[in-house]
Amino acid sequence: MIKKDWHIKMIAWREEHVPQRHFILILSFVVGILASVAANLLKYLIHLIHILLTESFSRDQVNYWYLLFPAIGILLASLFVRYIVKDDISHGITKILYAISQHKSIIKLHNIWSSLVSSSITIGFGGSVGAEAPIVLTGSAIGSNLGRFFKMDKKTLMLLVGCGAAGAVSGIFKAPIAGLMFTLEVLMFDMTLGAVVPIIISSVTATTLSYVISGHAFMFNFSSVQAFGVERIPFYILLGVVCGLVSLYFTRGMNKIEGVFRKIQSPWKKLLLGGTVLSVLIFFFPPLYGEGYETIEALINGETASVLDRTFFQPFGDQAWVLILYLSLIVFFKIFATASTNGAGGVGGIFAPSLFLGSLTGFVVAHTVNLLGVNFLSFQLSLENFSLAGMSGVMSGVMHAPLTGIFLIAELTGSYSLFMMLMIVSTISYMTIKIFEKHSLYAMRLAQRGELITHDKDKAVLTLLKMDRVIEKDFQILYPKMTLGELVKVISKSKRNLFPVVNPDNQTLIGILLLDEVRNIMFRPELYQRFTVKQLMISPPAILHQDLSMEQVMRIFEDTNAWNLPVVDDKKRYVGFVSKSEIFNSYRRVLQDFAGEQE
Repeated sequence: MIKKDWHIKMIAWREEHVPQRHFILILSFVVGILASVAANLLKYLIHLIHILLTESFSRDQVNYWYLLFPAIGILLASLFVRYIVKDDISHGITKILYAISQHKSIIKLHNIWSSLVSSSITIGFGGSVGAEAPIVLTGSAIGSNLGRFFKMDKKTLMLLVGCGAAGAVSGIFKAPIAGLMFTLEVLMFDMTLGAVVPIIISSVTATTLSYVISGHAFMFNFSSVQAFGVERIPFYILLGVVCGLVSLYFTRGMNKIEGVFRKIQSPWKKLLLGGTVLSVLIFFFPPLYGEGYETIEALINGETASVLDRTFFQPFGDQAWVLILYLSLIVFFKIFATASTNGAGGVGGIFAPSLFLGSLTGFVVAHTVNLLGVNFLSFQLSLENFSLAGMSGVMSGVMHAPLTGIFLIAELTGSYSLFMMLMIVSTISYMTIKIFEKHSLYAMRLAQRGELITHDKDKAVLTLLKMDRVIEKDFQILYPKMTLGELVKVISKSKRNLFPVVNPDNQTLIGILLLDEVRNIMFRPELYQRFTVKQLMISPPAILHQDLSMEQVMRIFEDTNAWNLPVVDDKKRYVGFVSKSEIFNSYRRVLQDFAGEQE
């Protein structure tokens, strides 16, 4: 009780002495600090586990520990989630999108630490996933719970969730602009300047603290920059198209393989299947171990021979086509490794896998063009530049976030002179995948359930508008055997001109009765015993189910031209009616609320 009183007094003091706008800026600063600490802690734990397990590995020999470590990591992570966390913490960014789509932005407290622990175990032991999605969930959970602690309203909670996500991305990559772009493109909808400023504060704060913790060095050391040339634009376009197709392959492949794992009921069978697939793939293709950033660094620095270390392909490392074939196989099998990691019980995201795939794709495209065009082209494509551009392209395609891809690669390497190339490749990749996939891999699951908020304000408001907010229940219920006389008594007490007819045994809807249909006989007492409700009722133009989205409801109203439609539950029991007028009134209220939150 004392603690509770202290909390209430603190909230009251804050409300009296610190204006809301200023306090939000303070909270965004704190969120940036905490998100950066979490990001650097996760990077440290992954690196520590990775070094402890692999520092004794020989670079010249195939290592059989690869058959064991990844499966152990998934086992430990899944046991941690099942018996300690006792909650589903996979698909972190999808969870954030869901929290936002529910207009609550409430993320559970355990997500502050549970994703951090489980993903460090998964990736440190070799899980072929990324740490970024878990740390974004961690950052968003920090923002959400900090806002809830200070009793902030729902629009501020949503903003703090965005601050946490931006701080996490900025902190782990030292990329403040990419953190801002990621939040605006992937997580948020329409944002005004007033909402962007706190996100910028979190991004800059998180990046600055990461500089203090780990130094000013860029994430990838890169110095060989080929100047932009107009003659290379066709090849940038080619790379953009290829990246878009690789993004499509990754998106659909991940969705399908994870669907296979979802159909397996036993967690031990999932672990056996996923652990086996992952371990075998890493044994033959060691670059699939962990996030894959070592392979990216090797490719953009011209150390291609090291990519074949500890593989059966190492004796053929001096043959260009062998390297191209090997990297192409890795691109093909990467989705199996990533989906198996998450499907079997590991915890990680697709951020790093998309960068990894992009780097390999860019390298393969440039190397192939150079080999095929040696007698036709007067120039050579930079393998390093194309590796970086491929990272931007695949990330832009997978996430449907071209600005994030452009700025992230520029900030990761400090190579801002690559902007033209990055812009062309990212834009073409995004345009390519949009032809085939309307939503990103993150948003796909929510979109299928009609729970995704988009940049389309009309659809966003319909998403926020829930069925239970528009169902009206003040209708007098009729039963089939009621006589016209009994009906007249019900009509005299009702304020409505529409009546549901239900089965008295199980309350299922069997029809409706309109006042206009009985108006000409309701004042003739001699007919009161002749007619029954069953004879007078009609079928409704359509029946709405309680779990329909408002977008589907509006489509049904448009198709039927009805003004009122009955609603039933999953057992076809009558629930109430939905009217166009109530939808329009609720829509207007939500739109006003929605618009107010963007100011």
